[in-house]
Amino acid sequence: MKQVLIRQGQAVVEEVPAPQVEPGRVLVQVGHSCISVGTEMSGISSSGTPLWRRALKDPWKIRKAVEMAATRGIGHTARIVRGEMEAGSATGYSAAGRVTAVGDGVAAFVVGDRVACAGAQCAHHAEYISVPENLAVAVPDGLDGAAASTVTLGAIALQGVRRAQPTLGETFVVVGLGILGQLTCQLLRANGCRVIGMDTRADRIDTALASGMELGISVDDGDSEARVLHYTGGLGADGVIVTAASPSESLLTGAMRYCRRKGRTVLVGDVPISMQRADIYRKEIDFYISTSYGPGRYDANYEEHGLDYPPGYVRWTENRNMAEYLRLLADGRVCVDELVGSVFDIGAAADAYASLRGDGDKPLMVLLSYPETNEPRTAATRVDNPATAGVVRRDGRIGLALIGAGGFAKGMHLPNIQGLDKDYRLDAIVSRSGHNAQAVARQYGAAYASTDVDAVFDDDKVDAVLIATRHHLHTDLVLRALAAGKHVLVEKPLAMNADELDAIAAFFAERDTTPVLLTGFNRRFSPHIQPLLQLARRRINPFIANYRMNAGYLASDHWVHGAEGGGRNIGEACHIYDLFTALANCQVASVATRAIRPATEHFRRDDNFVATLDFDDGSVAALTYTALGHADHPKERLEWYCDGAVAEVDDYRATRFHGAGAAASPVQSAIADKGQKEELVAFAAAIRGDADWPIPLWQQIQAMRIAYSVQEAL
Repeated sequence: MKQVLIRQGQAVVEEVPAPQVEPGRVLVQVGHSCISVGTEMSGISSSGTPLWRRALKDPWKIRKAVEMAATRGIGHTARIVRGEMEAGSATGYSAAGRVTAVGDGVAAFVVGDRVACAGAQCAHHAEYISVPENLAVAVPDGLDGAAASTVTLGAIALQGVRRAQPTLGETFVVVGLGILGQLTCQLLRANGCRVIGMDTRADRIDTALASGMELGISVDDGDSEARVLHYTGGLGADGVIVTAASPSESLLTGAMRYCRRKGRTVLVGDVPISMQRADIYRKEIDFYISTSYGPGRYDANYEEHGLDYPPGYVRWTENRNMAEYLRLLADGRVCVDELVGSVFDIGAAADAYASLRGDGDKPLMVLLSYPETNEPRTAATRVDNPATAGVVRRDGRIGLALIGAGGFAKGMHLPNIQGLDKDYRLDAIVSRSGHNAQAVARQYGAAYASTDVDAVFDDDKVDAVLIATRHHLHTDLVLRALAAGKHVLVEKPLAMNADELDAIAAFFAERDTTPVLLTGFNRRFSPHIQPLLQLARRRINPFIANYRMNAGYLASDHWVHGAEGGGRNIGEACHIYDLFTALANCQVASVATRAIRPATEHFRRDDNFVATLDFDDGSVAALTYTALGHADHPKERLEWYCDGAVAEVDDYRATRFHGAGAAASPVQSAIADKGQKEELVAFAAAIRGDADWPIPLWQQIQAMRIAYSVQEAL
């Protein structure tokens, strides 16, 4: 399918794999999408700014880059940043079209419904989009798709008006008569208000006057405050809604002066929040921020997981704002016909964006149109990489497909795979986002990109898959890959619960010959741990081990804590349960867990605990896992005691051995080396038959069962 991407200051149209329908979402064949003059043009401008200038505006990104360089090296960090820049980003957040598929759990729509969609995370300029149920609304009969595609802008304007709480007969000033200002004027008129509009451009003032605005004022005239007072009989405006986008600090301070005593000011646009106390205090002005489309925005439970707010408690959510805006369009109380400058075909998207450049006359908004069809059609979910055309895919190397091209896979696995090109041939990249799959395939030379896992399961040239999706998808993908005869390296956890783990165990119990399965318990493969494992195999007595993980704080609404992640014990501490199992090389006898009882809800019980494991050979291992610590303190430390010897592993950077029984040499590494590359080497050796499974199946299963035991106690 065709999709618009923003790359290094330009809008480009590329062929990318179409998205798949998912639970709780609808797949929409787009008819029209609306280009946001403010937000999207700002994004294009930003993408063309030199990296160092962007970094200066975002210190958080500087800190993240420094942290990555410290842990993974400068060269690695530079490759990641360069790859992200060259990949480009999806754009667009307002569209309308027809439903072609409905995911499990969706009740509001059926195939064939006309819908309007919102959301910068999903309503892109693309022929097909996958949209959560709460970010889609039905298009009323009689309303054309072009008008409906402005739904997001309409909902933003409507939420700004709701924050202002207008009443019949009040007078409002709208500062900034771009598209949001024009819609705000019409919505205030629909509320029975008198409207004064301000802008620097006469043509925009004329457009608003033609739509019913009572008075237009040029901001450059210099007497705007006096004219507001004249029009309101010396009272001042009941309220001001600022919809402008400007670096000027005077817009907001001016808005306060337009208000009457006890008036209100609402900020919808993008201007500096700079106010004079005297302007607010003397009149006791109320100041409100309007956040996007309305309640529910930026709440993952609402937008992504479909949990609605009851109308009795939250009358107007973002979804209900979207629906009401479309009703106002259908009833003719709001009209966008005169606000649309041009409609461009998706293939001419670059021309559409070009028409919006510059500071001179430019349309308020433009639309993109997409190929029309009476029947829903199937879009390609696989796009070949032309750079690999003609490359032999049976060359003696292991054909590997990556499923899940998120940050960890791009930051860790793919650079390692690239460095092991004598072992692996990267055949495919599968991601739920087609443009991401394509960008990663292009950067790392994969044969094709896809959004459909069956593309690799059905590909006989793919020998193995690396699964790096979110945790809740692991078990299903593992079983499907194994059933297709693919060797599997799956990031931890192997399974989210005992039932899923039993299903994996049953697969192997029913077969004599199976593909290799390796869970990504990489720490046992680290150069810092390998000499310790050798020492553990030669021991005479049980050992005592203490492991401290200063995991760092994650907010309770982070996905790791939810249904997709399963919590930090199952999702991360399982690494250490595997390491303890590797050192003991025997069955665990008992598991004891103690957690703190936080005095506030800021910290959680389930990521602040101590788990103590007793093994059949008498060894005892304890994990202290905590989110209470400081980020400056090293994350991980292991101390191991046995037979008069001591091993200390400090954050996988320095390992020291002490005592007569410890013959191993110290290990030093410039960056934390947790064994991810060595894990891939071991996986390749097992696939070729040069070595046994890197981790015996019983040990992989035991590590997860320990995690479930700890979780039950937590």
